[in-house]
Amino acid sequence: MTRQLVLELGHRPASGREDFLVGPSNEAAVALIDAWPDWPDNIVALSGPSGSGKTHLAEVWRMASSATSLSPDGLPDADIPALVAQRAIILEDLVTLSPEGERALFHLINLARAEGAFLLITSAEPLARLPLKLPDLVSRLKAVPQAALGAPDDALLTGILVKLFADRQLRVPPAVVTYLASRIERSVAAARLIVAEIDRASLSGKRPVTVPLAAEILAGQGEMDI
Repeated sequence: MTRQLVLELGHRPASGREDFLVGPSNEAAVALIDAWPDWPDNIVALSGPSGSGKTHLAEVWRMASSATSLSPDGLPDADIPALVAQRAIILEDLVTLSPEGERALFHLINLARAEGAFLLITSAEPLARLPLKLPDLVSRLKAVPQAALGAPDDALLTGILVKLFADRQLRVPPAVVTYLASRIERSVAAARLIVAEIDRASLSGKRPVTVPLAAEILAGQGEMDI
């Protein structure tokens, strides 16, 4: 079979608030973002595994608040007063920090509170579980209100698959979505991966998206895991 050359041009996923699907696993996090600026504290956090929707919700809040984004690696050299003057800051994917980074984050939290600026922190683990050493910083983070995002249930995972296929402008029979939802790992990351692989296989082989194609891709993933 002659296969079509697939150019990796990417696609533009829908990332607005109206595109974020809500279910029991993420409704607390969505409610927290939607409540801004009436947050329970100037500083709040979202935690959850990769692909759970933290970045999407952070982007929703960035668009609403015109927030400035900062990575943990940028903390030691950051101009903290200038950041706080922006009035809204996102610190994404907090895991661990150097001693200088911990001191900078402690300063950022204190100054944001003092000046009434907003800070949204995202992390894979709840803030209290992060391996940070500065006692005053650990104490501050334990007091931060936070919402967790978990694994999607059946209905939400089905909706996520439909949305991911739609983001790629793929029309997929319901049977394919049902087949995938009952077999893939229960995570947004796994859904995103399988949709991308099916899209590529469909384009390269000029094949419609069917249950046999989905089964073939899943089987290929299983062989890679061996």
